[in-house]
Amino acid sequence: MKSKLCSLLAVLALLASQTVFAHSGDATGFASIGIDGNKVIYRLTPTIAGADDAKLVRLMHEKITVTADGQACPPSEPNGMEVDYVCPSAPNHLIIRDDLAVELGDKHHIIAVLTWSGGSSSLNFSATEREANVTLKGTEQPKGAASFFLLGVEHIATGYDHLLFLLALILCGGNLVQLLKIITAFTLAHSITLGAAALDIITLPSVFVEAVIALSIAYVGFENLFPRFAVSRRWTISFLFGLVHGFGFSSVLKEIGLPKDSLLLSLLNFNLGVEAGQLVAVLIIVPLLIQLRKTQWEEKTIRALSAIVLIVGLALFVERVVVSA
Repeated sequence: MKSKLCSLLAVLALLASQTVFAHSGDATGFASIGIDGNKVIYRLTPTIAGADDAKLVRLMHEKITVTADGQACPPSEPNGMEVDYVCPSAPNHLIIRDDLAVELGDKHHIIAVLTWSGGSSSLNFSATEREANVTLKGTEQPKGAASFFLLGVEHIATGYDHLLFLLALILCGGNLVQLLKIITAFTLAHSITLGAAALDIITLPSVFVEAVIALSIAYVGFENLFPRFAVSRRWTISFLFGLVHGFGFSSVLKEIGLPKDSLLLSLLNFNLGVEAGQLVAVLIIVPLLIQLRKTQWEEKTIRALSAIVLIVGLALFVERVVVSA
């Protein structure tokens, strides 16, 4: 029993710490990579707080290399945050190598989507994962929309603030029926706003969205500590704040863009990927919570974890408001 309790504490402590790090500028950004004839067009949207764009452009030019069918594709002069790699001919097989970590450090991380006529693929670049090999022709490729499922899974796996909010909600979620209501409400809410934001039906300033997400984490932590101040049922809070989290989920899609030929299917796959990642997290944490409720440490442990959630949420709010000022 003690080992299970330690596992629970370790999981939530890791999420709390990673939530701070995930939004302090350690991720480099999102990339959109497109094929236009013999050109590989690489566009980067940085997420590093206070980033030196001129330095990033220089590094893109020097540290990102593209090889097509065994031949180097020299980079053109940068145009903003875009670099074109000109290949000898239209590529059949691409090798994209990202050595930005040499300059940016081990926390360098780029989420990218490569699109071409007839398919797309989600790619990941980091200090330990520097090279991607993609065959564009000659073999059956995943449809463009299908690759967005993996992108959704990856986005929720690295969206530690969303996970921390959800886990804080279910920390005092009650019985199984109440937990299902909480999770369902969160899923429905963020699915609505994810779709609306990704399709540009509704837009909100990202600074506002990120600040409210941080406040939602702090609020649930506060409510767990002082449940008598709760103004509504927990599933209602889950739904209301879930609407805001949906705008946060949409950020990666707005940066990378949805393929016009399979827009709705790509959006659906991305959302299903988010739900799959979310479900895995819930299936890990709920059994640990069930075991915790059989022990004498339940109340103290929940209060300690809720205090951590409250502090992290407030720290994130201050960070996001100060950075945006």
